[in-house]
Amino acid sequence: MDILQPKGWVKPRGYSNGVVATGRTVCVGGMIGWDGQGQFHSDDFVEQTRQALQNVVAVLAEAGATPEHIVRMTWYVLDKKEYIAAYKGVGRVYREIIGSHYPAMSAVQVMGLIEDRARLEIEVTAIVPMNPDD
Repeated sequence: MDILQPKGWVKPRGYSNGVVATGRTVCVGGMIGWDGQGQFHSDDFVEQTRQALQNVVAVLAEAGATPEHIVRMTWYVLDKKEYIAAYKGVGRVYREIIGSHYPAMSAVQVMGLIEDRARLEIEVTAIVPMNPDD
C-alpha cells in the first residue's frame, strides 16, 4: 500500500489524500455505534465512534483483514459541530482501535441515519495483499 501525496501539497492531518493498493478487496457496510446484538450503550458521540470502529475491526477480521489494510473510510455524521467538538476524543479512540494508520477519508454531514439513536456511520474499504509481505 502506498500513500499518495502530491509534491508541494500540505500533508493532511488524520487522513491521506489517496492510497494505492493491490490485493483482495473487503467492503464493510456502514457501521454505527451499536454492539453486535444491535444494542446502543451510549448516545455520546465519542463512545458511538468507539463502538462503530470496533464493529469495523470485527467485520474486517472475518476476512482476515486488519485496520492496516483499510484504504478508504467514509464517515457520515448527523451534526458537523458535534463531530468537530469531539475531535480530541475521536482521535484518541481512533488511535486506540485503528492505530496510526490514516487512509483516504471523507466526512459528510447528513440529514439523518436509518437508526434514530445513531450519531454517525462509518463505511470502510480495505485491500488485503495477496502476498503477506506487501
